[in-house]
Amino acid sequence: MAFRNSSVGSSSSGSINRDKAPPSVSQDEISSTPLWNYVTKMAKTNEGGGNSIFVCNFCGGTFKRSYSRVKAHLLKLSGHGIRVCPKVTHEHLAEMNRVVEEAQLKLQPKTVPLPPSSNPQVAHLDGVRSTILQDQTMGSKKRKGGVENSFNLASRENLHSQIARMFHSGGLPFHFARNPYFISAITYAANQPLSGYIPPGYNALRTTLLQRERAHIERLLQPIKGTWKEKGVSIVCDGWTDAQRRPLINFMAASEGGAIFLKAINCEGEYKDKHYVASLIKEAIADVGAQNVVQVITDNAPVCKAAGSLVEAQHTHIFWTPCVVHTLNLALKNICAAKNSHQNEVNYDLLSWITKVGDDAIYIRNFIMNHSMRLAIFNTFVSLKLLAIAETRFASVIIMLKWLKLIKQGLQQMVISEEWSSYREDDVYKAGKVKEIILDDE
Repeated sequence: MAFRNSSVGSSSSGSINRDKAPPSVSQDEISSTPLWNYVTKMAKTNEGGGNSIFVCNFCGGTFKRSYSRVKAHLLKLSGHGIRVCPKVTHEHLAEMNRVVEEAQLKLQPKTVPLPPSSNPQVAHLDGVRSTILQDQTMGSKKRKGGVENSFNLASRENLHSQIARMFHSGGLPFHFARNPYFISAITYAANQPLSGYIPPGYNALRTTLLQRERAHIERLLQPIKGTWKEKGVSIVCDGWTDAQRRPLINFMAASEGGAIFLKAINCEGEYKDKHYVASLIKEAIADVGAQNVVQVITDNAPVCKAAGSLVEAQHTHIFWTPCVVHTLNLALKNICAAKNSHQNEVNYDLLSWITKVGDDAIYIRNFIMNHSMRLAIFNTFVSLKLLAIAETRFASVIIMLKWLKLIKQGLQQMVISEEWSSYREDDVYKAGKVKEIILDDE
C-alpha cells in the first residue's frame, strides 16, 4: 500500500499516484531521495533563497522543505527539529523504509569481480619457480600442490589484484608502489595476526591520525630545535603562486641541524607592501623566538628590502640578508636578457648576442613542437626528446641551449634530409628559416 503524491491531507483512504513526482523535483532527485514521492512541494511565498514549503500527503502538515526534514517527519525520527507524522501507520512506515533501502542500494557502487587467475600460472617466489595447472573440468575441485599450499599462491594473486584495482580505480600514480611506507604497511599487515582488520576511514585519516602524525613529527624535530639557542637560526621566506593562483609566502627555519618548514601564509586579497611583509616576518620570529634568530633571508625585491629594514629596526641583533640564488638570477637576467638602455649600454653591446641565440633556440623548439609532422621527422633523427624547458627565471635559457647543443648533430641531419625538404604542408618559409639557423655555424 502506497500513498505517493495523493491529495493534501489524505489519509489511509486517499487516492494513490505512484508515478507522479512533486513539482520542481527532478527524476534524478526522486531516485536518490524517494521520500519526495510522499509529500507535495509548494511554491515559495517570497523571493530569495532558503527552503521551500512541503505538505505531508498523510497528515496535511505544512513544513519547510529539506529532504532531511521530510525523512525525519515520515520515518518518525526524533531529534531533527520537526514533529513526526501521526498518520503514518506501521504498513506505511515499512513501505517507506523499503524504498529508502532500495534507493541506497542503487547508489552503492557495483562490485566488479577480480580478473581470473592466469592458466597456467607461473609463480616466482623465493627463488622457487613452479607451474600450477588448473583443472579445466567445470565443477571439479581445484587440487593444490605442495608449493601452492606452502606459499598460498591463490591468496597472493588475489591480493595483487586488489592492490592493482586500488591503483587503477583511485587514479594513483604507479610510482606510489615504490613508496617505502606503502610497502612497509602491506608487509606489516601480512606478518601480523590481524584477522578482520579494516583500514582507517576518511575522517580518521584527516583528523585523528593526521594530528597524531603531526605530533610525532614535532617530537622528532625537537633535537633540531634544541640547537637553535646555542647555534642560532635563520628565517627564510619566499613568495610563490600555487596551481589555484593563490599568492603564498613560505617560512622556513634553517640552522646547522637542518631546515624546518614553519608555515605558509595565504596572502590573497592583501596588499603586500613593506609593512605587511614585515609583520609576517615578525610573527615568524616570534614563533621561533627572537633570541634564537640571527638573520632573515628574503629575495632582493624592493619591498622585501624595505621590510628587512623594519625588522632590523625592531630587532637590532637580527640582520636582513638578500638571497644569493636570487642575486645570481638577476645577474643571469643582465646576461641573457640584456636591455638596450642608456644605463645598460656597455652590457648590451657585449651580451646582446646571447639574447639573439636564445631567441633562435626558442624559435627552433616552438616550430618543431607545434607541427606534428616536423616533430615526427625530428624523432627519427634524434633519440632524445625535444623538451620544452619550464620558465624558471633565466636559467631555463641556459638549460635549453645546452640541450640543443647536445642534439646539434641530429638536428643538422634532420634539416638536410629529404623528408624535411619534401614536406610542404606547413609554413615552408619558417621551415627554411629553422634550417638556416641550425646550419649556421656562426
